[in-house]
Amino acid sequence: MKIPSNLHVGEVRPSQMMYTYGVGSIVDLPNLSVIVMGLDDWPKQLTTITEPRLLAAVRHRLRHVEKLCDLPRAESDSVAGPKFGEDNTPGVPVAIFPRWWVCPVCRLLAPLSAGLFDMGKVTYPPDKISLKHTGCTKAKVAPQVIPARILVACENGHLDDFPWQHFVHRGESCKMVASSLTLDEVGVSGEVRDLEVRCSCGERRRLVDAFGEDNRKKMPMCTGRWPHLRSRDDHKCERKMRSIALGASNLWFPSSISVLSIPSSTDNLMKLVHDRWDVLDAVEKAQDLPLLRKINQIYGELASYEDAAIFKAIRDYRARQKHSLTEAPPDIKLPEYQMLQEADPNRNSRDFQTRRLALSQAWGKFGITDVVLVERLRAVQALIGFARLDSAGELTDIDQRITVGAAPISRRQLDWVPASEVRGEGVFFRFDEAKIVAWEQKKDVEKYERIFHKAYTEWRKNRRIRNPEANFPGIRYVLLHSFAHAFMRQLTLEAGYTASSLMERIYARGRGVVGGPMSGVLIYTAASDSEGTLGGLIGLGENETNLYDLTYQALENIALCAGDPLCGEHTPDPNGRTVHGSACHACLFAPETSCECGNRFLDRASLVETVFAPFEDTGERRPPIAFIRGLLE
Repeated sequence: MKIPSNLHVGEVRPSQMMYTYGVGSIVDLPNLSVIVMGLDDWPKQLTTITEPRLLAAVRHRLRHVEKLCDLPRAESDSVAGPKFGEDNTPGVPVAIFPRWWVCPVCRLLAPLSAGLFDMGKVTYPPDKISLKHTGCTKAKVAPQVIPARILVACENGHLDDFPWQHFVHRGESCKMVASSLTLDEVGVSGEVRDLEVRCSCGERRRLVDAFGEDNRKKMPMCTGRWPHLRSRDDHKCERKMRSIALGASNLWFPSSISVLSIPSSTDNLMKLVHDRWDVLDAVEKAQDLPLLRKINQIYGELASYEDAAIFKAIRDYRARQKHSLTEAPPDIKLPEYQMLQEADPNRNSRDFQTRRLALSQAWGKFGITDVVLVERLRAVQALIGFARLDSAGELTDIDQRITVGAAPISRRQLDWVPASEVRGEGVFFRFDEAKIVAWEQKKDVEKYERIFHKAYTEWRKNRRIRNPEANFPGIRYVLLHSFAHAFMRQLTLEAGYTASSLMERIYARGRGVVGGPMSGVLIYTAASDSEGTLGGLIGLGENETNLYDLTYQALENIALCAGDPLCGEHTPDPNGRTVHGSACHACLFAPETSCECGNRFLDRASLVETVFAPFEDTGERRPPIAFIRGLLE
């Protein structure tokens, strides 16, 4: 049973399509559970997003991609009711999933293919659309059915319905020709241990037998199914099924790449062409430009240039794009760091505007040499795949990104991937490179870095990642990442920002590393509105003293944590269960949409002096590794 293509069943925000409800994810609607279908089924007419650096990074992974497309958006009058018809229905296609549903009254457990559940004729409003068990023998009115709560998945991104028949009969065939299943709650807790599946032949089994590593060995082999593509993997999956609850947080992890849109040239005309490339990309000859002027698509400062000059700039810009697509791998963060570090007003554009803040000598206590107010920025993100059970990636650098069993988002090799753009503002902190190098070379810090590296290596081994020792970001990343989280937390306490509205970009590379050194942190907020955010974050930096106080308070507050001494005693786990030190939800952890590496590589003890604690592996006391000493002196 498939949801009709012209049926409006719910709404999500564009940002949710990138972070939470992308291709292959399950969306829990008021009365339905649906899965977002692959790109093959998406609307054909989508707006192209121009961002050459991001396109080059995507093409490094997916060579067949030629463009980035914006997400489908509902029409402005959609709140008044959906418009039916194949041609004018906006939005992203979905299909009902899981395919097994349960009647809450008679407890019948059956697949949609059995024809026992009916959607009826209700098509609007969306929250009234539901499946009902019209043949229920224990209810006078057809009750609304609910999805089965258990699914199976594997680390290769496959997903399927729970094998109910196989499970209850322990791999054997049912003795009855026409049997039926029920899913009963034999306890009051609602937990898995109180759920029991029963067959009319008399077989029964508790669902607790389907969970845990030992029980996983008894499960069938993965079917290799990709329900979002309506297909199966061409290669036989060698993993066992793993039971997972519907709605579990590890059921879908996006694999995405994001960049900041920065000017590619100091030439003013080239910057104007970049800003209007969504229109100028269609220009093939100089004779096309007068028409664009006539329909007012060339306006403002760009209109002051002659057509010949504009056309030459278009050809040069297009040549630069093609050149960037052949470079591999592209360095995403280094050009951004250089632009933020320079803060040259002559290079400001419509999507990137910076202003250096004059600092007092007091900032030297924090090891900060520069603060740059990013008055306007544009961030573009592309979705290239997803993973299940384990996060798809841990760093945003294209050369360090890890993909764990990434699943495809289309059946065919399409020439586009979905992307979204947001505009906003931010604050960039650049740290003193000499002080960071001196800190990194301390014996205690080097020792602690080895412990972090061991935990990171074991974490990768547990996920069967090749070259587990490779791509360790280093203790510098831990330091800068911890500062970013501390500052974001203070903004939520003092400046009224919600935790999920703030994001980070960490620029951390040591000497001797390609593209290094870098030692900076960008904290920004952004919105999908074409004008971006309202300037609240920049307003905090207008007064240098106010920004200094916020930074001071951020560092002071993480010296102690409500979770101490447990939080202060925590060090990176040598067995790879965790890749963070003194950090928890009471001090440094941030929402998934804010942190670029899943709350790993955090330790407030690397930043400021905290509670000393013994190491788990040697029993020695934690060495004094704080970058900032004597904060309150």
